[in-house]
Amino acid sequence: MCGIAGYLYVNRDQPVDRRVVEQMCSVIHHRGPDEWGMWCDGPVGIGMKRLRIIDLNGGQQPMANDDKSIHIVFNGEIYNHLQLRAELSQRGYRFRTSSDTEAILRMYEEYGEACVTRLRGMFAFAIWDGRNRSLFLARDRMGKKPLHYLCDHTKLVFGSEIKSILQHPEIHAEVNRPAIIPYLGCGYVPDPATMFKGINKLPPAHTLTWHEGKFTVNRYWNIEYRPDYSKTEQQWLAETEALLDEAVKIRMMSDVPLGAFLSGGIDSSLVVALMARNLGSPVKTFSIGFDEDRYNELPYARLVAQRYGTDHHEEIVRPDAEEIIPSLILMFDEPFADSSAIPTYYVSRLARRYVTVALSGDGGDEVFGGYDRYLDSTLSGRTDLLPLWLRQSVFGLPARLLPSSFSGINLLRYLAAEKDERYLMKMTKGISAIGTEVFSTDLIQEAGENDAGTPLRAILRQVDGHDAITRRQYLDSLSYLPGDIMTKVDRATMFVSLEARAPLLDHLLVEFAATMPVEYKIRGRVRKYILKQLAEKLLPRELIQRPKMGFALPVSQWINAQWAAMSQDLVLGERARQRGNFNQNYLNRIMTEHRCGRRDNSYIIWSLMMLEMWFRSHIDGHLSNVEG
Repeated sequence: MCGIAGYLYVNRDQPVDRRVVEQMCSVIHHRGPDEWGMWCDGPVGIGMKRLRIIDLNGGQQPMANDDKSIHIVFNGEIYNHLQLRAELSQRGYRFRTSSDTEAILRMYEEYGEACVTRLRGMFAFAIWDGRNRSLFLARDRMGKKPLHYLCDHTKLVFGSEIKSILQHPEIHAEVNRPAIIPYLGCGYVPDPATMFKGINKLPPAHTLTWHEGKFTVNRYWNIEYRPDYSKTEQQWLAETEALLDEAVKIRMMSDVPLGAFLSGGIDSSLVVALMARNLGSPVKTFSIGFDEDRYNELPYARLVAQRYGTDHHEEIVRPDAEEIIPSLILMFDEPFADSSAIPTYYVSRLARRYVTVALSGDGGDEVFGGYDRYLDSTLSGRTDLLPLWLRQSVFGLPARLLPSSFSGINLLRYLAAEKDERYLMKMTKGISAIGTEVFSTDLIQEAGENDAGTPLRAILRQVDGHDAITRRQYLDSLSYLPGDIMTKVDRATMFVSLEARAPLLDHLLVEFAATMPVEYKIRGRVRKYILKQLAEKLLPRELIQRPKMGFALPVSQWINAQWAAMSQDLVLGERARQRGNFNQNYLNRIMTEHRCGRRDNSYIIWSLMMLEMWFRSHIDGHLSNVEG
């Protein structure tokens, strides 16, 4: 696992500055503290920081081919690299190392840019091909590893994290103001945009090719939902178990100690159960809990740990704002409002004391249908019997006439919307429906016709004709999963130099699940039906039957208690108000409602807090440095 960075100039006579490449790598030292490397040649420079996992004594990067015409820097793990090496060896290639980096390099020599379609794993890499003077960037199918870039008429700059790109002396931190709107709804900035003007994310399953001053971005893979009705339930169950078992097994490949995150939910517990099946010694497991019982999953994690005799470690999380919030801002570079980043950071820090690699249960909800929001409520299901025009009259008209403080107004808005818009309201916490109440007039004008749901609607259009649950799974897999879940896990783990692996997001398992009829994912009101059938074989019954909790934090209470003064300043303080991004009346109302217990507005308040902290750290601080 590593961090990569580099840049090139369009003008061949303009050499890169080695000191800049070194600084770009230095700021992501946490991603690879074991060693670093750099290669520069005229207008091109690439570098990396390495966390040694496989081939500890070899595999140094940047790595070159035999005649030094091709150089690669790579972040990730390729789990089928041994098979690829065997295939290429038969074609006459000779390997100098046992690293997966060299497998990618040789695959590129043999197949060119199509090499990405043969890779199984998580990856972000950059290849400079001196033969045709092109730069090739690639990101894995599910977006497990990040890759950012800036490309203008003079240069292309890339990095695992945005902080690397900002080290370039010709790049200054400027706010991409329209991105504030989808950020507040989603809690992150959806791909391919970022909160920085001019800096983009390379989306999952995409490549970028730069050649002769021009760049193109292409998608090389997609999830194809084609349900197969020929199999029985027992066949689906057996194949799911076999594929998941193999996905877990290949992710146990490591030359350093490894363990697993154990939340007490079905997904991470299944991973631990299958690790125990394949490991000759006790699995090291790591869990985080809270003093507040309704958020504490430690008792369930202990059930699994006891059943499989794991070497179990626990820690209680408390609201230490002074310690964690500045770290969150530093970790993510952009404002990031998923508060579960806090326990993810703490469990990663706990695990790093004992291991260098940890397997997780991430992806089970998106792949196998685990979210409550995939199911419409009984009330909304009944009102769907009414035509849309009638629902808009019965529910929509009162919603437009009643004040925003009316206690049932959000329900009225929800019932008046059609199915896709209802789901977008869930995904954006209602912001997609009330943006004009939330944001300042000038921000709305600057964003044009885009609202909080705009990037999500573009994804939904790609699966027109599919059933509602499949459409929601697809939307989550291309937006929430890479933009929130994978971003959270990558930054929190790499911040403490820990590698995380997600067996449930093996692309072969994802493709298999896409052929599974919906009734094996959600049956009645039972979510993740087939995984729960597997859990019946492997996990304690108390864990399977309990309500879903998620990796949640008691943020609502903390905002009114330990974080009261801080939240007041970050949301309603003069410094935040002068930025002119929001309707001040809206901000006053949500804070008043939350303080008096009328509504739980913790999601919006936390999102606003993180945004203002980001402004102060990345924009105000940068400007003062420039002015100084």
